[in-house]
Amino acid sequence: MTQARTTPSDVAFSPAVKAIQTAKGSREIFARMEAKRPWQDRITPDLAQFVGAQTSVFLGTASADGQPYIQHRGGPAGFLKVLGDRQIGFADLAGNRQYITLGNLSENPKAFLFLIDYEQARRVKLWGTAEVLENAPDLMERLRVEGGRGRPERAIVFSIETWDVNCPQHIPVRIDAPRVAAAIAERDARIAQLEAELQRRRV
Repeated sequence: MTQARTTPSDVAFSPAVKAIQTAKGSREIFARMEAKRPWQDRITPDLAQFVGAQTSVFLGTASADGQPYIQHRGGPAGFLKVLGDRQIGFADLAGNRQYITLGNLSENPKAFLFLIDYEQARRVKLWGTAEVLENAPDLMERLRVEGGRGRPERAIVFSIETWDVNCPQHIPVRIDAPRVAAAIAERDARIAQLEAELQRRRV
Protein backbone atom coordinates (compact mmCIF):
# COMPACT_ATOMS: atom_id res chain seq x y z
CA MET A 1 0.00 0.00 0.00
CA THR A 2 1.32 3.45 -0.98
CA GLN A 3 2.11 5.65 2.01
CA ALA A 4 0.38 9.06 2.08
CA ARG A 5 2.65 11.96 1.15
CA THR A 6 2.97 14.90 3.51
CA THR A 7 5.31 17.04 1.41
CA PRO A 8 6.09 17.18 -2.33
CA SER A 9 9.58 15.75 -1.84
CA ASP A 10 8.00 12.52 -0.57
CA VAL A 11 7.65 11.64 -4.27
CA ALA A 12 11.42 11.10 -4.27
CA PHE A 13 12.05 10.53 -0.58
CA SER A 14 10.16 7.28 -0.10
CA PRO A 15 10.24 5.48 3.26
CA ALA A 16 13.13 3.37 1.95
CA VAL A 17 15.04 6.49 0.89
CA LYS A 18 14.41 8.15 4.24
CA ALA A 19 15.64 5.01 6.02
CA ILE A 20 18.90 5.16 4.07
CA GLN A 21 19.20 8.90 4.75
CA THR A 22 18.78 8.17 8.47
CA ALA A 23 21.39 5.43 8.37
CA LYS A 24 23.84 7.64 6.49
CA GLY A 25 23.21 10.72 8.65
CA SER A 26 21.51 13.08 6.20
CA ARG A 27 17.81 12.70 7.11
CA GLU A 28 17.87 15.61 9.58
CA ILE A 29 19.28 17.92 6.91
CA PHE A 30 16.53 17.06 4.44
CA ALA A 31 13.83 17.19 7.12
CA ARG A 32 14.83 20.79 7.85
CA MET A 33 14.77 21.55 4.14
CA GLU A 34 11.29 20.04 3.81
CA ALA A 35 10.06 22.26 6.64
CA LYS A 36 11.75 25.52 5.58
CA ARG A 37 11.87 25.24 1.79
CA PRO A 38 9.52 22.57 0.49
CA TRP A 39 9.99 21.44 -3.09
CA GLN A 40 7.75 23.20 -5.61
CA ASP A 41 4.77 21.50 -7.25
CA ARG A 42 4.03 24.30 -9.70
CA ILE A 43 6.01 25.85 -12.55
CA THR A 44 7.51 29.14 -11.41
CA PRO A 45 8.51 31.93 -13.84
CA ASP A 46 12.17 30.98 -13.35
CA LEU A 47 11.50 27.33 -14.19
CA ALA A 48 9.39 28.32 -17.20
CA GLN A 49 12.27 30.42 -18.53
CA PHE A 50 14.71 27.55 -17.97
CA VAL A 51 12.44 25.03 -19.69
CA GLY A 52 11.94 27.32 -22.68
CA ALA A 53 15.69 27.72 -23.17
CA GLN A 54 16.50 24.01 -23.28
CA THR A 55 17.51 22.20 -26.45
CA SER A 56 17.70 18.77 -24.82
CA VAL A 57 15.73 16.70 -22.31
CA PHE A 58 15.90 13.20 -20.86
CA LEU A 59 12.58 11.43 -20.24
CA GLY A 60 12.57 8.52 -17.81
CA THR A 61 9.81 5.91 -17.77
CA ALA A 62 9.41 2.36 -16.48
CA SER A 63 7.40 -0.69 -17.44
CA ALA A 64 4.69 -2.10 -15.18
CA ASP A 65 7.23 -4.40 -13.53
CA GLY A 66 9.69 -1.54 -12.95
CA GLN A 67 12.17 -1.92 -15.80
CA PRO A 68 13.51 1.64 -16.31
CA TYR A 69 14.22 3.37 -19.60
CA ILE A 70 15.61 6.80 -20.47
CA GLN A 71 14.94 8.48 -23.79
CA HIS A 72 16.62 11.63 -25.07
CA ARG A 73 14.69 14.25 -26.97
CA GLY A 74 16.15 17.42 -28.49
CA GLY A 75 15.24 20.37 -30.67
CA PRO A 76 15.55 24.14 -30.98
CA ALA A 77 15.06 26.21 -27.85
CA GLY A 78 11.31 26.30 -27.29
CA PHE A 79 10.59 22.72 -28.29
CA LEU A 80 9.66 22.11 -24.65
CA LYS A 81 6.46 24.08 -24.05
CA VAL A 82 4.97 25.14 -20.73
CA LEU A 83 1.27 24.35 -21.14
CA GLY A 84 0.08 25.36 -17.68
CA ASP A 85 1.32 25.80 -14.15
CA ARG A 86 1.85 22.04 -13.84
CA GLN A 87 2.25 20.82 -17.42
CA ILE A 88 5.05 20.64 -19.98
CA GLY A 89 4.55 19.26 -23.47
CA PHE A 90 6.59 18.40 -26.52
CA ALA A 91 6.05 16.84 -29.91
CA ASP A 92 7.21 13.23 -30.15
CA LEU A 93 9.13 12.88 -33.41
CA ALA A 94 9.43 9.87 -35.68
CA GLY A 95 12.32 7.70 -34.50
CA ASN A 96 13.63 4.16 -34.60
CA ARG A 97 10.17 2.65 -34.03
CA GLN A 98 11.15 0.77 -30.86
CA TYR A 99 8.30 2.50 -28.96
CA ILE A 100 9.73 1.62 -25.54
CA THR A 101 8.59 4.92 -24.00
CA LEU A 102 5.11 4.56 -25.50
CA GLY A 103 4.83 0.99 -24.26
CA ASN A 104 5.94 1.94 -20.76
CA LEU A 105 3.51 4.85 -20.55
CA SER A 106 0.64 2.66 -21.75
CA GLU A 107 0.91 0.61 -18.54
CA ASN A 108 2.71 2.94 -16.12
CA PRO A 109 2.19 6.72 -16.35
CA LYS A 110 4.89 7.61 -13.82
CA ALA A 111 7.67 9.56 -15.49
CA PHE A 112 10.68 11.73 -14.83
CA LEU A 113 12.23 14.68 -16.71
CA PHE A 114 15.89 15.58 -16.34
CA LEU A 115 17.03 18.93 -17.73
CA ILE A 116 20.68 19.98 -17.68
CA ASP A 117 22.32 23.19 -18.86
CA TYR A 118 26.04 22.49 -19.19
CA GLU A 119 26.93 26.09 -19.96
CA GLN A 120 25.25 27.52 -16.85
CA ALA A 121 25.99 24.43 -14.67
CA ARG A 122 22.36 23.94 -13.71
CA ARG A 123 20.16 20.85 -13.67
CA VAL A 124 16.51 20.42 -12.80
CA LYS A 125 14.74 17.19 -11.84
CA LEU A 126 10.97 16.85 -12.33
CA TRP A 127 8.82 14.00 -11.07
CA GLY A 128 5.32 13.37 -12.39
CA THR A 129 3.26 11.47 -14.91
CA ALA A 130 3.21 11.55 -18.69
CA GLU A 131 0.44 11.01 -21.20
CA VAL A 132 0.72 10.18 -24.89
CA LEU A 133 -1.83 12.01 -27.04
CA GLU A 134 -2.44 10.78 -30.58
CA ASN A 135 -4.55 12.71 -33.09
CA ALA A 136 -4.47 16.04 -31.22
CA PRO A 137 -3.97 18.59 -34.05
CA ASP A 138 -4.63 21.68 -31.93
CA LEU A 139 -2.10 20.61 -29.34
CA MET A 140 0.41 19.60 -32.01
CA GLU A 141 0.13 23.06 -33.54
CA ARG A 142 0.77 24.58 -30.13
CA LEU A 143 3.86 22.39 -29.73
CA ARG A 144 5.25 23.27 -33.16
CA VAL A 145 8.54 25.16 -33.07
CA GLU A 146 10.29 27.14 -35.78
CA GLY A 147 13.45 25.47 -37.02
CA GLY A 148 12.44 22.07 -35.74
CA ARG A 149 13.63 19.00 -37.63
CA GLY A 150 11.98 15.61 -37.86
CA ARG A 151 8.38 14.57 -38.33
CA PRO A 152 6.07 15.11 -35.32
CA GLU A 153 3.86 12.05 -34.77
CA ARG A 154 2.14 12.66 -31.45
CA ALA A 155 2.24 14.79 -28.30
CA ILE A 156 3.60 13.89 -24.90
CA VAL A 157 2.29 15.91 -21.97
CA PHE A 158 4.13 15.74 -18.66
CA SER A 159 2.20 16.63 -15.48
CA ILE A 160 4.40 17.75 -12.60
CA GLU A 161 4.09 16.39 -9.08
CA THR A 162 7.24 18.09 -7.81
CA TRP A 163 10.61 19.38 -8.94
CA ASP A 164 13.97 20.32 -7.52
CA VAL A 165 17.17 22.06 -8.64
CA ASN A 166 20.28 19.90 -8.32
CA CYS A 167 23.64 20.99 -6.96
CA PRO A 168 25.86 22.26 -9.82
CA GLN A 169 28.89 20.36 -8.52
CA HIS A 170 30.62 18.10 -11.07
CA ILE A 171 28.69 19.45 -14.09
CA PRO A 172 31.27 19.85 -16.89
CA VAL A 173 31.19 23.16 -18.73
CA ARG A 174 30.12 22.61 -22.35
CA ILE A 175 28.95 25.15 -24.89
CA ASP A 176 26.80 24.31 -27.91
CA ALA A 177 28.65 24.40 -31.25
CA PRO A 178 26.49 27.22 -32.71
CA ARG A 179 27.27 29.41 -29.69
CA VAL A 180 30.98 28.69 -30.08
CA ALA A 181 30.84 29.43 -33.82
CA ALA A 182 29.04 32.73 -33.16
CA ALA A 183 31.60 33.75 -30.53
CA ILE A 184 34.50 32.92 -32.86
CA ALA A 185 32.89 34.85 -35.71
CA GLU A 186 32.41 37.86 -33.42
CA ARG A 187 36.03 37.64 -32.30
CA ASP A 188 37.29 37.38 -35.90
CA ALA A 189 35.20 40.38 -36.94
CA ARG A 190 36.62 42.41 -34.05
CA ILE A 191 40.18 41.40 -34.98
CA ALA A 192 39.58 42.41 -38.59
CA GLN A 193 38.17 45.76 -37.44
CA LEU A 194 41.18 46.43 -35.20
CA GLU A 195 43.65 45.40 -37.92
CA ALA A 196 41.95 47.75 -40.40
CA GLU A 197 42.07 50.60 -37.89
CA LEU A 198 45.76 49.90 -37.21
CA GLN A 199 46.50 49.91 -40.94
CA ARG A 200 44.79 53.30 -41.37
CA ARG A 201 46.88 54.80 -38.60
CA ARG A 202 50.07 53.56 -40.20
CA VAL A 203 49.31 55.34 -43.48
